[in-house]
Amino acid sequence: MSLNVIFMGTPKFSIPSLEELIKNNFNIVTVYTQPPKKSKRGQRINISEVEEFSRKKKLNIRNPINLNNDEELKIFKDLRPDVVVVVAYGQIIPKKFLEISKFGFINIHASLLPKWRGAAPIQRAIMNGEKKIGVSIMKIEEKLDSGPVLSSEEIQLNQNLTYGEIEPKLSILGASLLIKTLQKLKNGKAEFKNQAQAEATYAKKISKNETRINWNLDAEVVMAHIHGLSPTPGAWFEYKGDRFKILKVSKSLSNGKPGTVMDENLTISCKSNSVQILELQKEGKNKQTAREFLLGNKISKDESLA
Repeated sequence: MSLNVIFMGTPKFSIPSLEELIKNNFNIVTVYTQPPKKSKRGQRINISEVEEFSRKKKLNIRNPINLNNDEELKIFKDLRPDVVVVVAYGQIIPKKFLEISKFGFINIHASLLPKWRGAAPIQRAIMNGEKKIGVSIMKIEEKLDSGPVLSSEEIQLNQNLTYGEIEPKLSILGASLLIKTLQKLKNGKAEFKNQAQAEATYAKKISKNETRINWNLDAEVVMAHIHGLSPTPGAWFEYKGDRFKILKVSKSLSNGKPGTVMDENLTISCKSNSVQILELQKEGKNKQTAREFLLGNKISKDESLA
């Protein structure tokens, strides 16, 4: 007999897991996702990527503004889920919901717990220069990302890749691991392992005041900062009153005064070694390769970007 699943997710990261549940014949009783949002100018209503996908698959959808009310609790209970799968839903699940389903709420978290609990685990792992990254599937408890882990899988973290390139890899990895984990739950073979709470680290949300590039750091640190924030929100520098986001770099062994342009290929010196800009984006413009950018813009050797 197939498990009855409530799925809770919102961004593109969530979709591979929902897709795998459908492919493996789990019964999706309802999909919960965040409500539509108005565009910045208020002229369009934007539904979540999960809602768009769910409409195409003709799934039942709910998108309450707030779960924390008796009416929503009753609706949730009446759905009688065997398990609730949460993948980047974007809203805290109230405590009174957590005991409703037979197997509880399980969450795909994009880190190797107990490392990097919280809102920005992939970004923080890259920015911290981690050698490994991965996904963990855990049971949701009241405290943030603290529940027992059912399964996890790790991959090597290539520092030449950006957040935008690594995130979909982890999304697919998590979706595959989810199916294996649900089969174990269904067959009574899942093992819950408590996290080592003393080893926990936290991936706080990225703030605007940490996005400006500091060239007075080693090239490896600057590169990790840039790649961890690419493509959004983006690490940036200012040049002649304009703001430029750097989206991708490579490391160079050349040295000079931090923040100085070292050649005609946009190699920028750091505290030690340097980074060569490969992709960047001027504020309000589309992203470009460094070569494309230099066709219409000139940043000369020995100029300072600090």
